[in-house]
Amino acid sequence: MIDRVGLINTARINPANQQGSAAQGQNPTAPGVSFKDVLLDNLKSANQLQQDATTAIEDLQTGQRNDLETVLMATQKADTAFKMLQAVRNKVMDAYEEIKQIRV
Repeated sequence: MIDRVGLINTARINPANQQGSAAQGQNPTAPGVSFKDVLLDNLKSANQLQQDATTAIEDLQTGQRNDLETVLMATQKADTAFKMLQAVRNKVMDAYEEIKQIRV
């Protein structure tokens, strides 16, 4: 998957870079980066993008900035990051609902 927004850090998720990789001769079931940590990092990144977009819009409105293209790019990045996180949330909720339906 190509991350055009820059929210997914491929170096942290790449199995070859994890400490528990089989290529290093260690236990392949050793924990790597947790989903929670990746999700929290992406939430922080999306929040930072939203704050940057808000600052850019405020600067444009007050006349401190006159480059409309940069403001539009910052706004689009923040929107794309939010949509990505919303899609992840929806998939997690779908998985949760499916797990709830499993009979034990």
